[in-house]
Amino acid sequence: MTDRPTVLFVCVHNAGRSQMAAGYLRALGGDAIEVLSAGSAPKDAINPVAVQAMAEEGIDIADATPTLLTTDAVRESDIVITMGCGDACPVFPGKRYEDWELEDPAGKDLETVRSIRDEIRTRVEALLGELLPGAWVTGT
Repeated sequence: MTDRPTVLFVCVHNAGRSQMAAGYLRALGGDAIEVLSAGSAPKDAINPVAVQAMAEEGIDIADATPTLLTTDAVRESDIVITMGCGDACPVFPGKRYEDWELEDPAGKDLETVRSIRDEIRTRVEALLGELLPGAWVTGT
């Protein structure tokens, strides 16, 4: 891993879970971490309920664009975090892979998406604690 690790979040549509995770990591990790987000079958737009849930946290993901997962994105990442995309993500030796089992927010109401958002935040905070030990305090 380089001085500035690269984290790739991957879900099927790249319109909810992975975008929320990327939004949190960008907001909480600042310039210390390179953040990528992609999907195995991206939608045309971000889930508006996910946008609303993140806006409640002061994080704007409205202008994010769902992106197709590429081999290059995986290759340039130090950590690849998948969220329900199955075997669509290519595997390269030397990469750290994690699978975060999270409910898909597609078609869910705001209350359900808030719960998913909160679980994502908890996981992103734990990841930040590993990547930037001593530089970041959970819950700030």
